[in-house]
Amino acid sequence: MRQETYEIQTRTQGRKLYNINHEIVSWVHKQGMTTGVLTVFISHTSASLTIQENADPDVLRDLDAFFSRMVPDGDPQYLHSAEGPDDMPAHIRSALTQTQLSIPLVRGQLALGTWQDIYLFEHRTHPHTRRVVLHLLGE
Repeated sequence: MRQETYEIQTRTQGRKLYNINHEIVSWVHKQGMTTGVLTVFISHTSASLTIQENADPDVLRDLDAFFSRMVPDGDPQYLHSAEGPDDMPAHIRSALTQTQLSIPLVRGQLALGTWQDIYLFEHRTHPHTRRVVLHLLGE
């Protein structure tokens, strides 16, 4: 049994979903493992991870629009607004989604479905550099 780790730095340009699948799949392939599990972890409280459809960009736009309706910026009920009106909504969006994904590695490939890719979901409205840590355990 082997384990490997790797860190991805992703520069976002504001609130939306960013496809980070290619860089992850490329790194996993270079490790030469055939069976195992990949953990993808984002070390931030105002961004998250999701596995989503990669074929129709309307899906990503609709997801972002849904969260904008459900968790609006600048709600006067939020106490925490130290970094602006999008600060607390970003934390809530992150809490409602995922900061960690586990994906099986089968026959050297991540077991994602035909239309699935891994996305970083930026919840802040301004650019940020996000750190995503990969941990592959397998053989």
